[in-house]
Parts: sequence; structure tokens; C-alpha cells
Amino acid sequence: MALSLLDLAPVVPVVVIEDASDAVPLARALVAGGLSAIEVTLRTPVALDAIRAIAGEVPEAVVGAGTVITPEQVRESVAAGARFLVSPGWTDVVLSAMRGSGVPFLPGVSTTSEVVALLERGVTEMKFFPAEAAGGTAYLKSLSGPLPQARFCPTGGIGAENAHEYLSLPNVGCVGGTWMLPADAIAARDWARVEKLARAATGLRTQV
Repeated sequence: MALSLLDLAPVVPVVVIEDASDAVPLARALVAGGLSAIEVTLRTPVALDAIRAIAGEVPEAVVGAGTVITPEQVRESVAAGARFLVSPGWTDVVLSAMRGSGVPFLPGVSTTSEVVALLERGVTEMKFFPAEAAGGTAYLKSLSGPLPQARFCPTGGIGAENAHEYLSLPNVGCVGGTWMLPADAIAARDWARVEKLARAATGLRTQV
């Protein structure tokens, strides 16, 4: 992938799929709304099947795996077709596995020391999680002065009402969120509503 993961779209939908049959129509709705980078979290038994289905049937989507916390999950995700990896936190073992995967990755951080440790290891793009609980925009703004080389995808507590505040920061490339995937819309398989919400999220960058 030539582009940085942080530059693919202003918002990366963070998807929890309970029914593998929802994966392809959901991904198509998100892509139609302008959100091509889709993070499928490894929180359900069907997550790898969902990644495999999206990778195989929605080629215009850039599907990735989220909640990656073990080397085994790294291997399984890439084998299923994941084109990027996201972790809520990191250790040297997980970081080594992600480095060796051959796909872009975002290790999770929530403290200055974790950011410095990743910079020391040559990693400049990170997930900031849990964003709101860990200090939100004020914290990220404080990091931009001493650590301008670090760029972030904040996730956690971010919605349509505050996403633009994050996107206005110089060290934020995109945000992750679930607000374009309301539970009732997924339950009803209302893909038109998902597409509409995705389109609104796509437009957030122009509002900044």
C-alpha cells in the first residue's frame, strides 16, 4: 500500500461482526459511503471469516484486523487477507510479529513513554487508545510539541460530535469509530443507513 494507512480516509470504521454473512454487504455500504479502510476487530469467532470474505469479494475495500494482541493473530489475520493490523497496545513480541507481517500496522499507545519507545524502534504511526479516557485532544495536542514526528489514529469514545476536534490536530491522520455502524441498523441489515452515515463521516475532513 503506497499511501500511509493514516491517509486513506478521515475515519476508519471499527467493525465488530457477529454474523459472517453481514461482512460483505456491510463492507460494500462503507465503501460506497467513501470509507475504504475497514478495521474488523478480532473480538468474535467469525472475525477471520469476515476478513476473508471482504478481502475476496470487496476488492475496493482495504480490510484490516483490529484487536491484534498475539503473533498467532498476526499470522492468521494476514493469511485471511488483512491488509493492515491494529493493536490496542503493544509489546516487543507483538511489534516484532507485526513488523514481520509485510503489511502496515498501528500499535496502540496511551502514554508518552509508549510513544517514545515506539519512536525509538522506528515506528512513527500509532493508534491512540482509549482516546477520550486517556486524555483526548488536549493530551494529543500536548504531544505534538515535543514529539512532532509521531502521528496518530485516535480511537475510543470518538463520535460524529467530536471527531472533527481530533482531525483538526496536526498529529492526527484519521480517527477510528463505530458511530456509522449503529447496532439497530446492523440488526435490521439497513445497509442504506450505514452508507449514509459513512458518507457523512467521509465529509468530516472538509469540515476541519
